[in-house]
Amino acid sequence: MTLVLPSLRAGFYAGLGFALVLGMYLLWLWQPQRQVRRHTQHLFEAVEKRNWSRVAEFIAPEFTDQWGDDHARLLERTREVLRYVRSIRITASDAWVLTQRCRAVWTGKVTVEGEQGEITAEIKSRVNSLATPFELEWRRVSTKPWDWKLVRVSNRSLEIPAEFE
Repeated sequence: MTLVLPSLRAGFYAGLGFALVLGMYLLWLWQPQRQVRRHTQHLFEAVEKRNWSRVAEFIAPEFTDQWGDDHARLLERTREVLRYVRSIRITASDAWVLTQRCRAVWTGKVTVEGEQGEITAEIKSRVNSLATPFELEWRRVSTKPWDWKLVRVSNRSLEIPAEFE
């Protein structure tokens, strides 16, 4: 029985092939549309798990929305509302992403599900009945292809009642 040792050339080509496959995968993974979709999904998951430090990582310091929230107010308001909700599930459908250089807008229908309760029922009735989709504007904040931050959220049909101000 003879032991066959790989030659230097075969090892070089195997390493080169692996590097090419890895490079192609990273190019595919780091496409702006894919990154914005993944960031949006991870943001929803962080909200569901009430991981507020993770949620804060997704939101840019210059965040604003149509309801007058900034970065701190959005986190405060979200924590306050979800304090009274046992479990929540946020799903998106009919989502698409429009990208322009370092800016992207995720647009999609958002649906909220959760255990029955007064606050949960109110959230579900307001969000799930909206005819217009949500728009989440993301901005790439560095040269890193994965470094996207949420800078704006809007839905022209969603009105937040005065008691939540």
